[in-house]
Amino acid sequence: MTDPHPDSPSAHPRPTPDGAAPPAAPAGDASARPDPLRRLQERYLEAQLRGDRREALRLIDEEGIARGHSVPTLHLRVITPAQQEIGRLWQQNVIHVAQEHAATAISQLVVSHLYRFLPVRPPVGRRLLVACAPGERHEMGARIASDLLEAAGFAVHYLGADVPVRDLVAHAAATHPDLVVLSAATGMCTPGLVEAVATLRATFGAALPIVVGGAAFAEPDTAPPCDLPDGVLQHGVDAPGLVALVCDRLGIPRPPAPDSVVQAAA
Repeated sequence: MTDPHPDSPSAHPRPTPDGAAPPAAPAGDASARPDPLRRLQERYLEAQLRGDRREALRLIDEEGIARGHSVPTLHLRVITPAQQEIGRLWQQNVIHVAQEHAATAISQLVVSHLYRFLPVRPPVGRRLLVACAPGERHEMGARIASDLLEAAGFAVHYLGADVPVRDLVAHAAATHPDLVVLSAATGMCTPGLVEAVATLRATFGAALPIVVGGAAFAEPDTAPPCDLPDGVLQHGVDAPGLVALVCDRLGIPRPPAPDSVVQAAA
């Protein structure tokens, strides 16, 4: 669920130990062909680092949508890996906080722009509530996950970043969701996440399924320690996998997989 927090291979062939260049790939070898989505992601990242909103939008429109790439594919192959690289650069002090915020604001703009192109499956008759845990201000992954869930036919109430427990519970009481998804991109929001899950369970009982996920849960060995009630499902940052998990939990047939899958930033 994104914002900051996961290089480009060399353009020159790496010499073999004896100094000779490696053999050229056969003409029919798919690995030797340029990957237009990889190049689009690199150019999009360059626009982000320059703070160029118009160029980022132009790239997504002209090199993405106009060339037949679906919104889920652009989310997963362009925007998400670019955001992961922005997070890596920030963590390594290559860019400062203001640059990271400007780059993320560009992706927020682009995701909003892409919403009108989102292909939507016929309604499956189930309602979901998706929100970032209290204290969690990184919302990109949760937002992209919400869009993919909506594309799968769910009616999605997306509440955004840092939702207070009281308001989360009040919204659930008013909208009667069939399942709640809570996003945690960092371990810093663990206390708020645990409180939110405990309050939802105390209010609605085990009949309301809860899924917690995001970058904080991407690696089981490094996931924050959470004292969560039995039956609460945990998921990482694979947005198509989250869609499949929610479908399976609610007994809904899974939608076709997106063209290409990478991990979604959480």
